[in-house]
Amino acid sequence: MVVHICCAVDSHYFLQKLQHDYPNEKLIGFFYDPNIHPYSEYRLRLLDVKRSCKLLNIELIEGEYDTQGWLEAVRGYENEPEKGARCSICFDNRFETTAKKAHELGEKVFTSTLLTSPKKSLTQLKASGDYLANKFDIEFIAPDYRTKQGTGEQNILAKKDRLFRQDYCGCLFGLTKQREYQEKLADELFSPISKQIMPESIEEKLDMYELRWQLEDGNQEYIIRKEKFLNYRLLRSWVQNGKEVIYSHFLPYSVLKKGYSRGKISWQGEIGYFDRDEIIFITLNHYNNLANTTYETTKELLYSPPSFEDEVAIRNKVVKSSYNLCAIIVIDDITNGKFEIACDSKAYEDVREILTKI
Repeated sequence: MVVHICCAVDSHYFLQKLQHDYPNEKLIGFFYDPNIHPYSEYRLRLLDVKRSCKLLNIELIEGEYDTQGWLEAVRGYENEPEKGARCSICFDNRFETTAKKAHELGEKVFTSTLLTSPKKSLTQLKASGDYLANKFDIEFIAPDYRTKQGTGEQNILAKKDRLFRQDYCGCLFGLTKQREYQEKLADELFSPISKQIMPESIEEKLDMYELRWQLEDGNQEYIIRKEKFLNYRLLRSWVQNGKEVIYSHFLPYSVLKKGYSRGKISWQGEIGYFDRDEIIFITLNHYNNLANTTYETTKELLYSPPSFEDEVAIRNKVVKSSYNLCAIIVIDDITNGKFEIACDSKAYEDVREILTKI
C-alpha cells in the first residue's frame, strides 16, 4: 500500500493505525508535497517524517519538489479560503502523483495521511482519491481515524514521540491568510540577504531538529521546552547622506517609531547621536572592536554578519540595556552632513522551542 505523507504529526498516528488494521500490507510512505513553502519548511517536515518512518520501520520515498508545477496548477485560486477550490486542486495534484507512483510500483492500493488532519475535509479528500483510483484502476482507502477520540490520541502520540508540530498547512496562500486573520507577521517567509539565522525562523528549527536526530543516534538524552521572548525582523532599511545612499548595517532590535527620520549626527568619538528619534551610529572600526572582528567595509558586514545572538551582545555593549529598542546603525567612518534614515522593522512577542541536553 502506498501512503501519501503530508507531515509527521498526521502520519505517525495514521501509519500505526494502518499497521494494526492492515497487518498483511507492506506500507510504503511517499512524501510528495510541492505545496509546502518555503523550501526550508519542506526540508524540516521531511526530516521529521524520515525520523517517524525510521521509528516505525516503514520505507519512505521522496517525490519531486515540483513547486513550479504546483503554482501553475493553483494559478487563479490564490485567494480561495481553506477547504475551497484551491485545496481540491492541491489534493488532486498530490493524489494523482501518488496514484501514479503506486501504479509504477505495482501496488493496488493507496491512501493519504491528510485524512487525519482536522483542518481538511474528509468528503473533499475522498472524492479526489476515488476519482483518481478509478482513473488508474487501483483502490483508494479512506479510513476515518479522527472519530472516537482519534484526534486526541494523535495529539498525545505526537507529544509523546516529540514530533515537530507545524502551525500552518504548508501552502503559501493559506499561510498568508492565516497570519492576516491572526494579525501576526508571516515571518516564515522572511529570509535575510545576509543569511543570518533569525530567532524562531524555520532555519533555526531545522538546525535544532537536525541536532535532535544526532543526539538520538548517539543515545544522548535531551528535552525540548518552549519559551516566550521578544522576536525581531528587519523588513527594510536604508541610510542616505545628502543625495547618496551609503552602506549601513542595522543591529537587531533597531526600531524607528514612524519608520523614517532625517537630521544630523553629533559624534562623540566613534559613536554618533542623531538629533532626533533616539538613533545611534557607530563606526565600523568601533563595531570591530566590540565584536572582535576584522570587517574592512560595512558592505562586507552587511552580507556576512556574526550570529544574531552575537549581535545582540554587541548591541548591549553599546546601550548597556536589554530593554533598549533604539536604532543602532553601523557605517564605515565618522560622517557629517544631513541624513535620511528608513527602518521598517517589527519587534513582537513570540514563542520558540529550545533544545537542552540532559
